[in-house]
Amino acid sequence: MTMMTKALAALGGVMTLAANPALAETLSLGDFQSTSHIVSVEGTTKWMAAVEEATGGEVTFDHFPSQQAAKSKAQLDAVNSGILDAALLGALYHSETLPLNSVVGLPGYYGTAVEGTRAVQALLKEGPLRDELLAAGVTPIFGFVLPPYQVLAKTRLGMPADWDALDIRTSGATQAMTARSLGGVGISIPGPEVYTAVERGRLDAVLFPLASVPGYKLNEVVSHISTNGSFGGYSFVMVVRSDLFDGLSPEVQEAMITAGDEIAVHVAQAQDDSVDDLIQQWTDEGIDTYSFTEEELATLRDGMAPVTEDWVSRMGGEAAQEVLDLYQAAMSE
Repeated sequence: MTMMTKALAALGGVMTLAANPALAETLSLGDFQSTSHIVSVEGTTKWMAAVEEATGGEVTFDHFPSQQAAKSKAQLDAVNSGILDAALLGALYHSETLPLNSVVGLPGYYGTAVEGTRAVQALLKEGPLRDELLAAGVTPIFGFVLPPYQVLAKTRLGMPADWDALDIRTSGATQAMTARSLGGVGISIPGPEVYTAVERGRLDAVLFPLASVPGYKLNEVVSHISTNGSFGGYSFVMVVRSDLFDGLSPEVQEAMITAGDEIAVHVAQAQDDSVDDLIQQWTDEGIDTYSFTEEELATLRDGMAPVTEDWVSRMGGEAAQEVLDLYQAAMSE
């Protein structure tokens, strides 16, 4: 073999490996949750392990949790720029790029994480939500939701009059509208920064899913937690940069998706299962874990009713209405 032939052969090998990173590369995966958060323990970590096992070690991951590679609102940009190969996106943090995916933030549409997750998974398989992610340069592998948001505060919040002029932590524009509909002021603060904001009095209340509270230790800085409200939802989507994903073998692609389908329901169920135990734990700690009365629930629902209409209008009318209809249909299946 001549030197030129050897050089061409070597170059061909490099090009082959570059075209199929699964044969030679460990994929970098970013997310903003800590490794102790239930989403990481029962979701991200289990999915990575399942993919590594299913591919016989051909695909491995370098995991960058707790915003180590990019801030929560910069995860999508980090994937598109090549800083990361994959990321667990918080969809509401990217509502400017993924406006239709913010439908999950609407209040009152699902009662458990499993219920909401099955609907989101269906919409990520085909349709406008999937198309929006693909247009953003990433391929959705699986998605899941947090349990419905509750309100955490230093005083009991019931009727809308109790919410008047309060600074309330919200996730994204849709949930900010929910806070405004009840008389409060929605303030967007990433999860990792909420503890300090409450502790220092920057926030009066927090809209948050109960299963995620321990990950941020918010039970240490509030004294009242609602248990039966529905102040919107939050979806996570595991994505891989599309040009990279398209270069993977069909077998590896299938392994990622199959593992994702299983993990999505698993992490949703794990969150639902954790809520009752957490409520009992907080009650034992002296926190007022309370249920809204029927009168309060009815009044709150009436107050939040305009949020859906506002969302459809802000998100583009006809396209947003189609997504809402699909979301409602998926929820009823």
